Amino acid sequence: MPGTSRPTRISTKQERIAELARQMPDRGLTSLAHHIDLEWLREAYRRTRKDGATGVDGRTAEDYAADLEGNLGSLLDRAKSGTYRAPPVRRAHIPKAGGTATRPIGIPTIEDKVLQRAVVMALEPVYEQEFYDFSYGFRPGRSAHQALESFRDQMTDMGGGWVLEVDIKSYFDTLVHSKLKEMLRQRVRDGVLLRLVNKWLHAGVMEEGRVTHPEAGTPQGGVISPLLANVYLHEVLDKWFATEVLPRLRGRGFLVRYADDFVMGFSREEDARRVLDVLGKRMERFGLTLHPVKTRLVRFERPPRWAGQGEEPENGTFDLLGFTHFWARSRWGKPVIKRKTANSRFHRGLKSVNQWCRLNRHRPMDEQHKTLSAKLKGHYAYFGITGNSQALSSFRWWVWRIWRKWLLRRSQRACRSRDRIYRLLTGRYNLPPAVAVHSIYRRRGKSVT
Repeated sequence: MPGTSRPTRISTKQERIAELARQMPDRGLTSLAHHIDLEWLREAYRRTRKDGATGVDGRTAEDYAADLEGNLGSLLDRAKSGTYRAPPVRRAHIPKAGGTATRPIGIPTIEDKVLQRAVVMALEPVYEQEFYDFSYGFRPGRSAHQALESFRDQMTDMGGGWVLEVDIKSYFDTLVHSKLKEMLRQRVRDGVLLRLVNKWLHAGVMEEGRVTHPEAGTPQGGVISPLLANVYLHEVLDKWFATEVLPRLRGRGFLVRYADDFVMGFSREEDARRVLDVLGKRMERFGLTLHPVKTRLVRFERPPRWAGQGEEPENGTFDLLGFTHFWARSRWGKPVIKRKTANSRFHRGLKSVNQWCRLNRHRPMDEQHKTLSAKLKGHYAYFGITGNSQALSSFRWWVWRIWRKWLLRRSQRACRSRDRIYRLLTGRYNLPPAVAVHSIYRRRGKSVT
């Protein structure tokens, strides 16, 4: 069938690349592109998202699949011969959390997505041998929830301490191209792959019909962007922290990073302040800037084991990956690290629901209920963790109120049938209950809602 391939054979090739990278840890690999053949591109196409927005050429995935074999064959020839021309990335803007500012995102063409995916499939096995265990973002088999659990476990084992919350200003837009290419050449010296990456870095951005060529940054929105961003911070931050910072600490310390979101934990305040003093200088050497307000040192010491036993420290809170972290007490009085949905993410979610309900309030009730239920289940799938039940229930309650408000505004008649709408929303069209999807108790056979 068109678009199908043999994932097992592709996986075997990736294992060979990984084994080669393990055998030569300090050398650049010169022969990777020969693994990319027509079968490899078919698998890359299969893994590529098909329902995304179109790029500058307006070509959809359905258009590309109409002659898939011919298109992939042409793409392979152009990529290997060096005649492939990376098209500009179409830029769109989405609102940022907690304000009126927007975040730019890039939308590549479907062909560009396929080729980028193919290159990622070749480079990923190499860098999976390089990346440290405390790096979680956009890596196979790793997730944001694993990063959250890693922080909680290490800070609990440390007995509390100090947290350095770090924010890099416009990280994806400020990566220095020359330094990124130099980092890539340390492990990859395949001319075909390096040439393609170079073309993507300089492809340009199309906005309102005008093409510009930024001198820094990665093609945000592209499949290759997360991997390049990980490589950059691996060299700038991860390797530096593991080889230079940790050996010089007087106490204990750790780093948890998910893409450009990361925090550092320290058992001693003096260690944390010393690292904060040099971290900004380290970032500046590679063209990066720390946010002066969002980068801060937070006291995060564990309270006494039992309430009323000694003076409790005045701890702060911090946000990581959409959750606010804070010390609290369990029902048995034991100090534990708890997490709740961050206010910015909570309100952004409700704002999105409110917008959807306002625009779709005249659609059939069955359709509205199905969409809102899917939105809630998606919210639970990420924020449904143990200890966050109050925020989950509150979010569901507000969604219910927003939905009822816009249903009552469909017409004057709808407003007069207030009681009927209430019965519908609490009966036939009841929204799904709040569930802790990522519960630490499920393995013990307990039910948590």
